[in-house]
Amino acid sequence: MKSLAFIKRVQVFALVCAAIFVGATSIDALAQGVRFPAVSPGASLKQTVGVTDISVVYSRPGVKGRDIWGKVVAYNELWRAGANLSTMLEVSDDVKIEGQKVPAGKYSIFLIPAQQGDWTLVVNKAVNLGGTNGYKQEDDVFRAKVKPVVQATSTEWLEYTINDFTDSSATLALTWEKLRIPMKIEIATSELSFSKARNAVAAGQAANIGFANYALQTNSNLEEAMKMVDASIAVQESYRNHVLKARLLEKMGKKADAVKFLEKAITLGKAAKTAPFDLADNEKMLATWKSSK
Repeated sequence: MKSLAFIKRVQVFALVCAAIFVGATSIDALAQGVRFPAVSPGASLKQTVGVTDISVVYSRPGVKGRDIWGKVVAYNELWRAGANLSTMLEVSDDVKIEGQKVPAGKYSIFLIPAQQGDWTLVVNKAVNLGGTNGYKQEDDVFRAKVKPVVQATSTEWLEYTINDFTDSSATLALTWEKLRIPMKIEIATSELSFSKARNAVAAGQAANIGFANYALQTNSNLEEAMKMVDASIAVQESYRNHVLKARLLEKMGKKADAVKFLEKAITLGKAAKTAPFDLADNEKMLATWKSSK
């Protein structure tokens, strides 16, 4: 029969082993929750162009003293245009990229570098691919030629930017090492804006004023804008909708009617508890209109 001392030693040993196991498990669990620097850190980019959101989700490899083109990134082979997962592009509306139609949605971007001359841009329907693994050419939305531009200075970490944008266009560019690869994006912003406003009105939303403002900015759809302003006035007269009607009438060459509605707008503005921020400007405009009648 084992002695009591021996049994106690066994029990102590078991407790120590259990403590070591629990401690190791806790340390392992803690380590799993710790983040360490990624070789190619993730990044995202978002820019609104007109009324369309454009975003890119990608990973950023570094040059790190390496020969990039032709070595790290092979010529004449499909490249994920970043690192880790395939680079993802998302557009909230239909756009054109390098002249090619791209419906609203998410896509993968790939490039095929060339040692000389143009590169090939590939936009593909599949997303979150393991780099080029799982890529299928039949899922391509289009392929187009893009021209790399040599930069005077080197960019250490691969970067996407959206620049040179207007209400209806922008340049999406990948820059890495001493090369920049620009990709032209075009958007039918005017048509999109008016279409969205019409849909909002049809759904019972008050998009009348926004439609009229944009019609004035673009000098288009003025008759339709007038109908929307009239509908707004029928619901409730306000300083703002009378100013808009006056400006629309003036734009359409109906100066006498424009003066009447701007006079009414100014009367409404002066009666408001808080004077409209542009009241003085509209008083000056009214004086100008009257002097040029």
